[in-house]
Amino acid sequence: MFSAEINKVTETFAVRNGEELKMDIYRSDSTEIQPCLMFLFGGGFKEGARDQKYFSDYLSYFAKTGFTVVSIDYRLLMKNVNSKGLRFVRDLRYAIDIAVEDVFAATNYLINNAERLQIDTTKIIMSGSSAGAISVLHADYVHCNGFEGDTILSDKFNYAGIISYAGGILSNKGVPKYNKKPAPTLLFHGNVDKLVTSNKIQLFNLGMFGSKVIAKQFRKNNYPYVFYSLDNSGHEVAMYPMDDCREEILYFIRNLVFDKKQWMIDVNFTDLNLKPTIKLDVKTFYKSGSNLMD
Repeated sequence: MFSAEINKVTETFAVRNGEELKMDIYRSDSTEIQPCLMFLFGGGFKEGARDQKYFSDYLSYFAKTGFTVVSIDYRLLMKNVNSKGLRFVRDLRYAIDIAVEDVFAATNYLINNAERLQIDTTKIIMSGSSAGAISVLHADYVHCNGFEGDTILSDKFNYAGIISYAGGILSNKGVPKYNKKPAPTLLFHGNVDKLVTSNKIQLFNLGMFGSKVIAKQFRKNNYPYVFYSLDNSGHEVAMYPMDDCREEILYFIRNLVFDKKQWMIDVNFTDLNLKPTIKLDVKTFYKSGSNLMD
């Protein structure tokens, strides 16, 4: 049952080089302990904000369904970056690493304040759009493997679930592999996305591995997941599911996250009314200064 009243409060979860990193916390008037849904906005690590108007309905919707919803800041290190080639890849990798550090700091803040915030720390789910999706996929990947940068969260902590809207993993170790079982993961991706590939772009061990490759790796290793591959769709899938696939998102959470069903599901999905509207490739996006929300 939906609660009519949603309250929003803003708290600072970290300070980095004098910059306050904040989180907006959306919650109903319920006094019960709630699962937590974190959200990271998109924008290529160069733009975007936790409180963009576009996302407010998505955030409020899940708060009304019984989640404490948390939309967080993260540092945007690709802002004003004009590098090319391998230097660009290096800069992007660093931007992702910093975003992951901020994700871990926000998660740690939620854990340390769980009693006051009335959240269940065994049910912290991360979701993200585009760069935010890349960040949440990376956060679980880094934490499961204990890579450099995984110094904030306890080894005993595990994310309950990951939801990625057009994300991927930038790896210098080849196809992403996990030393311990990753969180159940929900992937949405357009199969003609030119900005974040749904497949892979790889040179030796270095590559961007999209949802198609991640889902294949999950199936190979019997990790629970759901992958919606949207036919004839581009990077608009970074936003589309937040409006049009909410029941599918809740279905994933209830079954694979809460009930821990060991399902592996691949869905080839076609919306005849959905046409590719974001046709930018990586080079054009960073060179032109385009805004994904325009």
